[in-house]
Amino acid sequence: LPYKNGYLSTVCCDIAIKIKERIMSIKEKLESMRRNSIVLKIAKKEKYIKCATRFGGQPDVPSDFVWPTFEGESYDGVVKDRPLTFIAQFNCADLAPYDTEHLLLDHGLLSFFYETDVQPWGYNPKDKGGARVYWFEDLSKLSAADFPVDMEEDFKFPMIKIKVSNQISLPGWEDFTEKYVGETDDDDEFEEIREKLGVEEPDECSKMLGWADTIQGSMPIECELIQRGYYLGDGWKNIPEEVCKQAKEEALDHWVLLFQLDMVECGDFELMFGDSGRIYYYITKEDLLARRFDRVWLMLQCC
Repeated sequence: LPYKNGYLSTVCCDIAIKIKERIMSIKEKLESMRRNSIVLKIAKKEKYIKCATRFGGQPDVPSDFVWPTFEGESYDGVVKDRPLTFIAQFNCADLAPYDTEHLLLDHGLLSFFYETDVQPWGYNPKDKGGARVYWFEDLSKLSAADFPVDMEEDFKFPMIKIKVSNQISLPGWEDFTEKYVGETDDDDEFEEIREKLGVEEPDECSKMLGWADTIQGSMPIECELIQRGYYLGDGWKNIPEEVCKQAKEEALDHWVLLFQLDMVECGDFELMFGDSGRIYYYITKEDLLARRFDRVWLMLQCC
């Protein structure tokens, strides 16, 4: 085609306009999905302070607290009830100044437990009970719990300080494309746009609320399907198409990230999930507002 008639320059101009329009569309949609997240820096060993925000150590619980257990096959092949590992606790008053969307409670103590022996991935409805979350309202009734007598030393984690801050959270490519199907198939272009909005994919990040930093894909849909009783360990081949369609339409706005925990390193202590993975505690918006923390669902993703 001859250049002199201006055809090529017109085509190039049209392509440039379309690219610009696509980028602006992605940017606008990303900004509409902006959330606040509470970033957690877990780094230095801590001394015991009652009801302090911290990783590991002995949890502060009421006198009638029953330590949670999970029945399943351990790595040595023995099936029995095993005590869950105490992961972390958060004084809600410490989090309140950083919870700009006011999703969490402003008082009480949130405590997280997980079965760190076999580390349930969360793809099986039978994994229920492998992770537990408790909210204790009256701090005056709490004191440090003794570890269960049958808990192995490897699952008694050291007490480590958690520093709290907050930052903007935008969805990763996996969550974004679940909401806006077909909007972009170029994840590199997507990440460039995301970075220009002030958010980069972190190498390591523990946090509460906001969007999950995914490793293997979007999780709200998986949480929704598992809650309905579907096993996802062998894919979605046995799930009716209509059920999948409904889950995809509703899950992303229905489920929210409560707590994301990355690798923890402190001195000679190291906690890793799978192969350089993370665990994610999800909860529905309704259950979060109603304080039904017994309904959380945990997912594990790794490289």
